[in-house]
Amino acid sequence: QVQLVESGGGLVQAGGSLRLTCAASGNIFSGNVMAWYRQAPGKQRELVASIADGGTTRYADSAKGRFTISRDNAKNTVYLQMNSLKPEDTAVYYCNVLFLVLSTVKNYWGQGTQVTVSS
Repeated sequence: QVQLVESGGGLVQAGGSLRLTCAASGNIFSGNVMAWYRQAPGKQRELVASIADGGTTRYADSAKGRFTISRDNAKNTVYLQMNSLKPEDTAVYYCNVLFLVLSTVKNYWGQGTQVTVSS
């Protein structure tokens, strides 16, 4: 079983910064991808950024140039540095890890952390 625990959310003014942390525990296989998603009220959950264990990253257009995803493989931890925050970044942010086990996709989610950006 895999558990993901997020931290670092909170209330910040527009233009400010936050750093989210997600610590993963359990049996996580190599070749995994860790990611941050977010879900604003009344909207679908969307990918913010992802990072493979080899270091390849991917960003949503809304995150490019403002957010940076990174990871510490030794600690099974993923980070999301968010700068120049905007009110439209307000959402619950979820950590996700995805990997294959004998051709079966394993997909795990954290409980979410609230990010609120005031104007």
